[in-house]
Amino acid sequence: MKIIVPIKQVPETSNVKMDETTGTMIREGVESIINPLDLYAIESAIQLKEQHGGTVTAISMGPPSCKKALQEAIAMGCDDALQISDRRFAGADTWATSYVLSETIRQQLGHVDLILCGERATDGDTGQVGPGIASYLDLPLATYVSKIFDVKVGQGFRVERLVEGGYEILSVPFPALLTVVKEISFPRLPTLRGKQKAKKADIPVVTPDTLDVQDEKIGLKGSPTQVVKIFRPQVARQGEQHVIKEEADLERTVNRLIEFFQEKQVI
Repeated sequence: MKIIVPIKQVPETSNVKMDETTGTMIREGVESIINPLDLYAIESAIQLKEQHGGTVTAISMGPPSCKKALQEAIAMGCDDALQISDRRFAGADTWATSYVLSETIRQQLGHVDLILCGERATDGDTGQVGPGIASYLDLPLATYVSKIFDVKVGQGFRVERLVEGGYEILSVPFPALLTVVKEISFPRLPTLRGKQKAKKADIPVVTPDTLDVQDEKIGLKGSPTQVVKIFRPQVARQGEQHVIKEEADLERTVNRLIEFFQEKQVI
């Protein structure tokens, strides 16, 4: 079974910064990690390989630094990786990203049995890239998958899908694309042997010159959705702070609270 796991390198949540002029995220000089939700897709892919045989390939589109994320994926247990990196890809929205990832899979990796994606990326939080890849490749799609079972290689499998109010069971044929949620697995840590393998791994780099893609569909130019304006909301409300050190402070604070409710006609 040939499994592909698209992953994304994202800034740590506390380090997210935006360029207010271009409306794009600032990635240079910011510490980045594998998108935490992609780790569950990696783990699920490795478990399927261990149970049913096959290979797992991690792919990532991003700046040159995304090689580090691919090495970590190999250290966890992926067999190989493919990096998609070029200035011309910069600024891509979910539409352009899905296009490049799908064409990379089609042209560089050939037939695949299963594509596993994280539910969403923590920087964009859209959850659109996985379904976008499925659309471009014309693959069956199941989102919010919490369990994969009854796998019959070459035929199909069943999934448990997390929906509002419970779960639903779907039968899915191969090949297919799934987006998975946290409940599906518990990501393993990279092993020492895995880290040694990752360090020696030859990770090919795909560019627009490598792929047969249309220039008007990639990068910022090929992105139909763009950030028009970024602004910081102004907090208009002002609160009162009451420090309680003595019994008298407590009584005064309670009286002020009652007075406030009376002013607002709550009581």
